[in-house]
Amino acid sequence: MRVPSRSPGQRPGFSVTPAAPTRRRAFATPTRPAAPDLDAYRAAVADLLVEVGALAGESCTSARQMLIDDRLREPAIASVLEATPQGPVGARETLLLEMARYQPNARSSAADLTALVRIYLLSRIDVMWWRDAPTFLTDAQVDASPELVDLEWLRRRDLLRFRYTEQPRTLLGRGTRAVRRRLLPAATPRTAGLRFRRARREVVALLNDIARQFAASTPPGTPSLWVTSLVRSAEHQHRLRRLGYAAMVPSGHCLGWAVDVEMEWFDRFGVRDTLAELLLARQRTGEVNVVDEGQAWHVCLAPAARRRLRRAYEAEMGV
Repeated sequence: MRVPSRSPGQRPGFSVTPAAPTRRRAFATPTRPAAPDLDAYRAAVADLLVEVGALAGESCTSARQMLIDDRLREPAIASVLEATPQGPVGARETLLLEMARYQPNARSSAADLTALVRIYLLSRIDVMWWRDAPTFLTDAQVDASPELVDLEWLRRRDLLRFRYTEQPRTLLGRGTRAVRRRLLPAATPRTAGLRFRRARREVVALLNDIARQFAASTPPGTPSLWVTSLVRSAEHQHRLRRLGYAAMVPSGHCLGWAVDVEMEWFDRFGVRDTLAELLLARQRTGEVNVVDEGQAWHVCLAPAARRRLRRAYEAEMGV
């Protein structure tokens, strides 16, 4: 049996006038806005910090506000702030409020107004990267989240290459910590310790990788990489703010993608600069964002590195 062709073609004995070509509606291909130039952003922030430092006096409040108003509109800075949930207007208002409320104290990582501006603006890169990530709102959410793993479980199985200490939860624990610090004041970093000993799997892989590289780059006997803060709830972040810490809101810590790494303590071993260069080298590759917060440096994982580090974690842990 002959099967008719699906092609219209010309049938014998008939004259067929070719149909007019069908007009197709043109659809514009949506284009994503270009990713902000983070090198240009960091350079613009550095220039702004010089000017903020020159206007540090109490009589310069109006001049500082005018400076912030002007410089946050620059394309290099505005491109990042526009990509955050707050937008440039919200970021400006938050920064000015932080500056107005600023009171130097021993707990805060912001030693002065310049440091406060640096910490706030550079940490906006974290918020831009993870703007769609859900926030851990409460302590209970951190404790129950399946996205986080228990560091103590990993440590007991010798699967961590970095060190940490937990916050004492009892009066006896705090007393023991105080006695140990008096007897051995430089044995460990001076830190309150982790409120939550939990972390994302990718962050564990990142810290293990940095710790191995740090160990390979320093003399024998150098202490391991020390982590002073990991994931936090928004509830805990506000608790820290009430205590005087420069805990920014929103924060990469409350999304689970940021950590703080001890720096100052490693000065006594002559390896602080080594660790700083390792972290900055990873920033140059786009793997992390780094913020100098004095005693500790804030490090946030970039979304582009998430898949590689998740695979690294699974391979290392035998998952």
